[in-house]
Amino acid sequence: MIPEDLKYTEKHEWVKLEGDKVTIGITDYAQGELGDITFIELPSSGSSVNQSDSIATVESVKAASDVYAPVSGEILEVNESLEGAPETINQSPYENGWMCKVKVSDETQLDGLMDAAGYGAYLEGLK
Repeated sequence: MIPEDLKYTEKHEWVKLEGDKVTIGITDYAQGELGDITFIELPSSGSSVNQSDSIATVESVKAASDVYAPVSGEILEVNESLEGAPETINQSPYENGWMCKVKVSDETQLDGLMDAAGYGAYLEGLK
């Protein structure tokens, strides 16, 4: 499942652009590889991030994994409901399992992200 309206990174984050802000989460592929997610550490609202910075940590029964910022900007909002129900990421990675919203400081960084077709081809290359 790869929604057409999102952009993707090679580290399996997804980005939904809404004006000058983006919503960020991890892909269905990523949550599947992690297995049952048991804990998430989210960033702080108001903090600044640079592209490729670690912005969250996801722990599962299999492993712990960092989530990286696909773009630079300011964290506007975090999905605090995930702290009490991290399994939401497994159940709904593209809707209820979003992690944070970021005000983008450099929109040209979005040009380096993959579209759905590109991400699908990238996943095929991993097999």
